[in-house]
Amino acid sequence: MNTPPAKMIAPVHPTEAAPLLRHEFALDEGHGMVTRAILRTSALGVVEAWINGVPSSDELLAPGWTTYERRVRLIEHDVTDAVAPSSTAVIGLRLGNGWYRGHLGFTGARAVYGDERAGYAELDIHFADGHVQRAVSDGSWRTASGAVLADDLYNGETIDARLRDDSWLRPGFDESGWGDVRAVEFDLDLLVPRVSPPVRRLSERAVEHVWSSPSGKTLVDFGQNLVGFVRVQVSGPAGTEIVLRHAEVLEHAELGVRPLRRAEATDRFILSGGDDVFEPTLTFHGFRYAEVSGWPGELDPAALTAVVVGSDIRPIGSFACSDPLLNRLHSNVVWGMRGNFLSVPTDCPQRDERLGWTGDLAVFAPTAAFLGDVEPFLADWLTDVELERQGTPHGSVPVVVPNVMKYLDTGFPEPGATAIWGDAAVWVPWALWTAYGNAQTLRDAYPLMTAHTRSVAALLSPDGLWDSGFQFGDWLDPDAPADDPGKSKAPAAVVATASAYRTAALATEAARVLGERDDAEEFAHLRDAIGEGFRARYVEGGRILSDSATVYALAIAFDVLGGDDRQRAGDRLAEVVREAEYRISTGFAGTPFVTDALTATGHIDDAYALLMRREAPSWLYAVTMGATTVWERWDSMLPDGSINPGEMTSFNHYALGAVADWMHRTVAGLAPLAAGYRRILIAPQPGGGLTWARASLETPQGRASVRWDLEGTDLRVEVTVPAGTEAVLRLPGREEETVGEGTHVR
Repeated sequence: MNTPPAKMIAPVHPTEAAPLLRHEFALDEGHGMVTRAILRTSALGVVEAWINGVPSSDELLAPGWTTYERRVRLIEHDVTDAVAPSSTAVIGLRLGNGWYRGHLGFTGARAVYGDERAGYAELDIHFADGHVQRAVSDGSWRTASGAVLADDLYNGETIDARLRDDSWLRPGFDESGWGDVRAVEFDLDLLVPRVSPPVRRLSERAVEHVWSSPSGKTLVDFGQNLVGFVRVQVSGPAGTEIVLRHAEVLEHAELGVRPLRRAEATDRFILSGGDDVFEPTLTFHGFRYAEVSGWPGELDPAALTAVVVGSDIRPIGSFACSDPLLNRLHSNVVWGMRGNFLSVPTDCPQRDERLGWTGDLAVFAPTAAFLGDVEPFLADWLTDVELERQGTPHGSVPVVVPNVMKYLDTGFPEPGATAIWGDAAVWVPWALWTAYGNAQTLRDAYPLMTAHTRSVAALLSPDGLWDSGFQFGDWLDPDAPADDPGKSKAPAAVVATASAYRTAALATEAARVLGERDDAEEFAHLRDAIGEGFRARYVEGGRILSDSATVYALAIAFDVLGGDDRQRAGDRLAEVVREAEYRISTGFAGTPFVTDALTATGHIDDAYALLMRREAPSWLYAVTMGATTVWERWDSMLPDGSINPGEMTSFNHYALGAVADWMHRTVAGLAPLAAGYRRILIAPQPGGGLTWARASLETPQGRASVRWDLEGTDLRVEVTVPAGTEAVLRLPGREEETVGEGTHVR
């Protein structure tokens, strides 16, 4: 097999239409039957591949979004069944803009990474006698435009069914009218095997309701805010154009598109005159509703199907309880994660952003690690975090990964290390270690963890405070003005210093796990210095500077306080939340930790009261307003049904859903006592008027579960412990006990 290496290839004359790339060749004779055929593809952009007219896989938007300057995924699939029956093979590729060449970010930028799409393919065909024939993408391929006239992740896709002709995918096609390709300069060493789960169609939803808006628009409701696209089945006169515009919410009984900002979120389908099926697989939208125009005749709801798209992450955890609103809240968290875990963990899936904001994941990672087997997905993303860190001027973790911000004219300077956002470098690997107990994952992330911890150390004042430089602080404090989401009650320096303490503490533990004794000593010293500085400067008599819920929540949850100060702070936190009548008063920083801080200091009833409040701002307010995902703002929609007037609001943002982690560990009572659930803690704390709750988890050791039921004051608990593990039962009013594998009822 002496075939030259494959090349990235592109049309000599690029167009806005999605290009098709084609190569036909005869199979080598005299070597017996084909026993195996492997196709590897990649792209600058996104690629769909066929062999002899058969899709190479069910993947979408491959190879996905990575730090393209440092690595591009190479996707491998077995295509033996498509190759073996034929004496001729045709490789067909369709290229989309994807993240590489489409619009990206919130400044209107396009083609951020490069000006042209390019495709890559290598097909290895193995024969019975051991001979291997290889076909690769090179200058001999041919190209043309197809039915996809335009594609963009933000703006949508245009498909003209009159231009469809799948004969180009099969042997014998006359390609004399096709154009030439050229090799694109590309370092093949950047190609890396894909280890993260592929993006796929995950499920489907039917239309629940069709109606006319006050302005006469035809609107459809799929009943769930989701991420994906609408599959359309339609017949009508040739040339008829159907337009679908997508949005998450309605406002004034019309499609609520203002939160989308520049994103058009619009698909256009031009009919062939026959029976057409459209699937805009080179884009995705965040939506519950669609506005349909141009439909020929009366719209049959069965003609539209919402296809849910996302990274194919295996669900492993579940939760339910006796309160339907809490169950809906938990479902909203699940749907929010499903929609935003698409190639990379994004902040929102609908507007002109969809970026991998690190702060959102820093606080949500423990919840994610319970709901799904996210280790391959997030470990792969952490690779990009480290690559991007190496490329920043300060060697610090960017606020978004992949770091498209470095190419955008945002008017916002590239910050150095940032609390919570940068801390994802330490908090996310530790969450993966805690959930799965895989030392190699921790080891792989360790250089990133140590680099970030040391970058924080370099920014501290002589007395151990992180009180300089840019910080997001307690982002989206509910009392902040709509147009100034960073204006919080909690001082940014207090938030940052508490976060630095936690980062140093977790880095210490990671070093100990990995046997890095010198690092452990260094980071323990750093942790202690930060803690001493925090307590000396910000704490007096159990009161913390600003006297806001967030500063107490962080100081308690991160174990910054010792002795009587910890309990005093917990008591004061309980007073603060009571004085606010259990309205949420925390933003991105404090919210994930406030219920834990209350619980840890003996205020479980206050934690439940905070969770169960229905009026805004609260977790359940959105549920009472019909939300089916978690919102970015506590009041993304106002009580009168109008959208928050701020320029930045999303109805699918998972960060504030981090409370589900507390629901798993405290409401249901299922938590790890050792990494990877090698030892399990069963410690439910009933409250909030709940009469039962349950949770289950497919741990690395097997299925663990707990269910408790309350009849009057009688608590019944049923526990399942996986083989080879043990569980510690801490049940209210009973002696602690340890049980082994099997099912136990108490």
